[in-house]
Amino acid sequence: MAERDCVITFPNLTNAMKFEKKMKEMDMNIKIIPVPRSISSSCGICGKFDCAKKADIEELCHKNHIRFDGVYSVYPMTFESLDNGY
Repeated sequence: MAERDCVITFPNLTNAMKFEKKMKEMDMNIKIIPVPRSISSSCGICGKFDCAKKADIEELCHKNHIRFDGVYSVYPMTFESLDNGY
């Protein structure tokens, strides 16, 4: 079980789907979920993952030209921005 979850948001569905495909190819434990209302996102879906993997996830996104809007730490009923995107 993740100690703390993060979500990564995307500017469009294309990048979200590219993210999901690449993370599954790399055997990364992610889940695609609807973007919580308290977070703004252009495409409506986001990737949820263990915050301990944040650096690895961002590096994979950069290397694979997967654009994202931001990364947020998930707390009960609140979200804290951790990154401004790529």
